[in-house]
Amino acid sequence: MTKEEFLARIKEDEDYSPGWQAIDDAFGVLYPGQEPDHFGTLITSRAALGGDEYLDGFSVYSSTKGYKHLVTYGMTVLYGDEEAFGGDWNGWGYEMTMKLCEENSRDCIWAMDMMSNLARYTYTTGRFFQSGQYVSGNGTSLHTGTESMITALLLVNDTELQPQMSVYGKTEFIQLVGITQQELQAIKADKNNISLLIQNMKADGNPDLVTDMNRTKSYL
Repeated sequence: MTKEEFLARIKEDEDYSPGWQAIDDAFGVLYPGQEPDHFGTLITSRAALGGDEYLDGFSVYSSTKGYKHLVTYGMTVLYGDEEAFGGDWNGWGYEMTMKLCEENSRDCIWAMDMMSNLARYTYTTGRFFQSGQYVSGNGTSLHTGTESMITALLLVNDTELQPQMSVYGKTEFIQLVGITQQELQAIKADKNNISLLIQNMKADGNPDLVTDMNRTKSYL
């Protein structure tokens, strides 16, 4: 699409959202025909209107493998934006995903709140996330108010989603994987333990690195 064609499109179609569509296209390959549960953020809370919410919302898909697959909308440019046209990377270059052992999408809201906090961190500090990094947390359960051994996050490329291209550039999908404090300390001591942790988790019947907040076993 040329820039002239792009400008004509956004002028003719106020609902044109190529960045949003790129996300939906990636998930459409995994979950053909499925209508996800969508959770929009409060418009009045969004940063564009003076609030501190940098995401437009989340979608939650139900995998036939027995978990919920979450994705953010807002780390990339979603709507018609002339200045974003023709970039190498769309926005920050990624959306966040997470896979949770939950039966009900509403039981994933705590994770959406966590993702919102991570998005806020990136937008306000300019520090973005990449595969191979970790987020330490404060040593307590990721799900505030609940007891869990899962206290930190490992960041990996989503095990199932393929990067997408749009008129704004490339969008990758960074998956947040819950890990224990013991695993975190082992990674801090030696980053080579990241690949070992992933290998051990996959070998123990978790090829898609689903986060189970009830997990007590550590793999490092």
